[in-house]
Amino acid sequence: MRERTTTIRSVLARVLVLGAALAVAAYLLPLLIAARMWMWLFIVVVATAALFILYSTRRFVPAKYFFPGTFFLAVFLIVPIIMTVQTAFTNFGDGFRGTKEEAVTTITNNSVVQAADSSLYNLSVATTGSVEDGPFSLFLVDTDTEEVLYGADGDTVKAATDVDTTVTDGFVTAADGYTILTGKEVNAAYDKISNLTLSVSETTAIKVQGVRSAFEGTKTMVYDEDADAITNTQTGDVYTVQKVGNSEYYVNANGDRLAQSWKQNVGLANFERLFGNQSLLKQLGGAFGWTLLFAAGSMLLTFGLGYFLALTLNDDRIRGKKLYRSFLLLPYAVPGFISLLIWSNFYNRDFGLINETLHLHINWLGDPTWAKIAVLLTNTWMGFPYMFIVCTGALQSIPDDLKEAARIDGASGWQTTTRVITPLLLVSVAPLLVSTFAFNFNNFNAIRLLTEGGPFAPGEYTRGGTDILISMVYRIAFGGSGADYGFASAVSVVLFVITGVLAAAQFTATRRLEDIH
Repeated sequence: MRERTTTIRSVLARVLVLGAALAVAAYLLPLLIAARMWMWLFIVVVATAALFILYSTRRFVPAKYFFPGTFFLAVFLIVPIIMTVQTAFTNFGDGFRGTKEEAVTTITNNSVVQAADSSLYNLSVATTGSVEDGPFSLFLVDTDTEEVLYGADGDTVKAATDVDTTVTDGFVTAADGYTILTGKEVNAAYDKISNLTLSVSETTAIKVQGVRSAFEGTKTMVYDEDADAITNTQTGDVYTVQKVGNSEYYVNANGDRLAQSWKQNVGLANFERLFGNQSLLKQLGGAFGWTLLFAAGSMLLTFGLGYFLALTLNDDRIRGKKLYRSFLLLPYAVPGFISLLIWSNFYNRDFGLINETLHLHINWLGDPTWAKIAVLLTNTWMGFPYMFIVCTGALQSIPDDLKEAARIDGASGWQTTTRVITPLLLVSVAPLLVSTFAFNFNNFNAIRLLTEGGPFAPGEYTRGGTDILISMVYRIAFGGSGADYGFASAVSVVLFVITGVLAAAQFTATRRLEDIH
């Protein structure tokens, strides 16, 4: 009877889990198809099929345990790597987002001008997300017919027959599934809301005008699908698709191009930009040298201090070890970004805690050498508790018999530590040292929040005195006129390869420790 009850519960649990998986897949598939996200569509289909094949039968027992880890590894590690590599071969960034069709819609909708007889609408701005960042939708009430219309930016306006709305004094004040923004909230996000438009036809669109109103105007830029050209009806200029640099734009006969373009494959252009610019390559070389020093120095200093404290507090003659260990873990308990911001104030030349306490006059963050020292000191303070925990656990796993045998053989305390304990400990912690090096090789927060990459030499804006590769690349890709995700992805791929090669070399070197018995 008990076995039958257990079997029934197992079957019910299996049905519920598989039913939930099927429901999620059924919900996601239409959305992914509409968004043309083919890779994610493939993942959802394969994962759902695998769930049913593996968990609807009592066979494939090993695969049942193997599948969850493999699935999450693919979704959270392999897929982002693939997407980054794909982006590295595109021009994706500000001005190059979305498809060509979306770019045409943006160009034409942004050219709307108001005429004397333009229809006017009472405007309410709504969102399904954040009131600061959107996404935003427009709810409109025709001042003549009182018809309620709505749509998201760039969409074709439609009657709000499928959305329950409440109209008060000529304005939509509530809509099912949406949050209606107040006038104050609209005004705070007006730089984003003011450019919202809704298409009405090929020649007209509705555009936001102020916080509470909108108008239906005429598009001065009209798209001819057959000729794949955009005509400015006011000037008569015709813009056709032409290649400028590595990307295509709409360009007129005088060579003037429209700012809006679209996402395109550009081949190796981003890598050519990275390796073809000698000045940039020289700056990257300098940043690479400091990155190696920063990663290796952080690893050695955190390990050295953590190991020293672990050895000290592993001595049975010390009283209150638990209390001391608790205090040493405090830097590890404080969020890293808070620690970095606090330490940046400590290094203030005129009012910083360090200079005032020690009566120094060091320009910590204004001198390149002292700034590097400050970064290493701060990173050591933040990282040593982790090494302290690891080394404490490793020391406690070393048998006392080995230490006693070394003492019987006449070894001093120093010799026992350096020739017996340390080699055995390194067998356990060597992989963690490699991962610590790899982490610090791309430790963006430590640089960005403490020094912002500075100090900068006069007239130099590309690389600061403490910039590691990732912080310098961030400034190049996102610190200019707009975001350049394609170039940033290309550099990320290069950094991934460099980090992988260095980690592989380190793992090869640490294999020698496995011969220690």
